Amino acid sequence: MTPIEAPLVRVLADDGSYAPSAEAERYLPLIDALTDAELEQFYRDMVVIRAIDTQATNLQRQGQLALWPPSRGQEAAQVGSARAARTQDTLFPSYREHAVTRIRGVDSVDILKVMRGTSHGGWNPTDPKNGNTRIYTLVLGSQTLHAAGYAMGLTFDGRTGTGDVERDEAVVVYYGDGASSQGDVHEAMVFAASYDAPVLFFLQNNHWAISVPVETQSKVPLVGRGAGYGIPSVRVDGNDVLASYAVSRTLLDESRSGRGPRAIEAVTYRMGAHTTSDDPTKYRHSDEEQQWAQRDPIARMRAFLEGRGAPASLFEETDAEAADAAEDLRSRAVTLTSPERPLIFDHVYSDPHPLMVEQKAWLNEYEASFEGGAH
Repeated sequence: MTPIEAPLVRVLADDGSYAPSAEAERYLPLIDALTDAELEQFYRDMVVIRAIDTQATNLQRQGQLALWPPSRGQEAAQVGSARAARTQDTLFPSYREHAVTRIRGVDSVDILKVMRGTSHGGWNPTDPKNGNTRIYTLVLGSQTLHAAGYAMGLTFDGRTGTGDVERDEAVVVYYGDGASSQGDVHEAMVFAASYDAPVLFFLQNNHWAISVPVETQSKVPLVGRGAGYGIPSVRVDGNDVLASYAVSRTLLDESRSGRGPRAIEAVTYRMGAHTTSDDPTKYRHSDEEQQWAQRDPIARMRAFLEGRGAPASLFEETDAEAADAAEDLRSRAVTLTSPERPLIFDHVYSDPHPLMVEQKAWLNEYEASFEGGAH
């Protein structure tokens, strides 16, 4: 925990009981308006993506992927915020937003292509089926600049601020506590605040920047970083999907109405390793992991639904759906093939570029020189 505490928006207690914090009061009408079907969908989203995440981790261990960044434990923050975004909004993920991308329509196999090295981007962000979702960013923090610039463009083009929440556009950008210490993030906040850009900075504080604990990075809660630039900021229990949804929906609607950028610090925990190349036992203690396991976002939401009288069939059907999704991921992942080598030149620029044409021709000529004999 950081030395200085900050108010936290929480709707569900750790045991899943309905126990809103004082800071949650203004958001409760949005939660009260949720239907049983919507609440159950939140749960399904979290369970299915965890099964996919577990399967992807297994695939990496079995040599099918070069790398995998697990999202276990962060499902509530991602599902709540993604469900809060409207269809016309554009989302900029980092590289762990597996739930976000799935909800927006991205095929999870497209993420595996990046981690397997058979794709240079994964998916086409301009394809409508991908829900205005940009590709994963492995250069941490840079996506916040992309998002701020895109949001500024929305303002310049008059595509936001009319007061019509069903048509005005906004942007969500995801990043972590480690990336929040990078200059890119702070520069993005400066520009977003200066130009009243309709962007929600969604910080998932999972407590560890690989092996660096959050208290080493900041002596105050990270929610204060956005506030320091004049950006209204809210600290949310990131393991409470209802809190994540309600706060994200509220701040996004405010932002797209022309009131400028907003920021959220979702306090969560990375239950797994940073990536499959990391060993968290080298830098954190099992008692910490056990404490956070008691705040598991999926167990919390299940307990809440059970308390509302949800039938056992809901959980059985969800488990079956998750197992099917994981098996489908595996069956398609193992059939992925490597792309043709010249593909590396095809999407560097949106329009044909003479340098790319020259380099592609050189590579073709070079490869052809090896044909017909040993060299």
